[in-house]
Amino acid sequence: MSSRYELVDAEKATFRIADMCRWLDVSRSGYYEWRTRPESTTARRRHRLTTAIREIFAANHETYGYRRVHAVLARSGEAASPELVRALMRGLGLVPCQPRPWRAVTTRTGGAHPRIPDLVRRDFTADRPGARLVGDVTYIPTWEGFLYLATVIDCHSKAVVGWAMADHFKTSLVTAALDMARGRVKIGKGAIFHSDRGSNYTSEEFARTLAGHDMRQSVGRTGVCWDNAMAESFFGALKNEYLNRYVFTNHAKARREVVRYIEGFYNRRRLHSALGYRTPLEALRDHDELGLAA
Repeated sequence: MSSRYELVDAEKATFRIADMCRWLDVSRSGYYEWRTRPESTTARRRHRLTTAIREIFAANHETYGYRRVHAVLARSGEAASPELVRALMRGLGLVPCQPRPWRAVTTRTGGAHPRIPDLVRRDFTADRPGARLVGDVTYIPTWEGFLYLATVIDCHSKAVVGWAMADHFKTSLVTAALDMARGRVKIGKGAIFHSDRGSNYTSEEFARTLAGHDMRQSVGRTGVCWDNAMAESFFGALKNEYLNRYVFTNHAKARREVVRYIEGFYNRRRLHSALGYRTPLEALRDHDELGLAA
């Protein structure tokens, strides 16, 4: 019955209340009594939840599904089941952005790649920061041509600890990203750096760079994206959740939005299910605090 009264109330500016009550087979006195009735505790709670869900969805670039929205509510002390959050989001028409169909991209390989082993074997976890890192390069289209982005991700915290951008994807680009990573996380002796078999990562120059840092090199198989799934997953999130909404007229604008996503959202605010719905920086901070406590 309440749903009929809600419809009458929503359309009262368009149709006469008496006519709508007759069409819906409800009484006018019942409608007016419903309007003056105090809002129930359940209704007030649902109203509060829908308001919070709208705000969370908008604040996270409309990328959060019900699980992440539920995690944000739980972090704020708001008790609600995941299924209730799911139902409310469906009622509000809040649908997170969906990934585009994956297309295979041919990897150009360097001459040194046959002797490099796969030390990760799709295990993108680590017991401490700086023990296992993954790297990859992607391109961002602009009116000035492609802007290339190289990243380094820490397998323990899932944080993008190193990144570099340029109008080329030479070895110097991936080396610059690694240099940033080394300045932001302590990389232990014998740490693994994993990538695909792209020519920049399998070059002799990059092999010498890793050896100079006492790091072990690891690569996946050519054309098998799952062997470097963590790096691929980040690029998918970057583009599907953010960059695909923009058209960049120049490299400077693309660079600014990439930094905004990585440092302003992904590392600091985006909740990761693999981290127990924590952010990468929270995972790094929690590890440091455990080390101090020990």
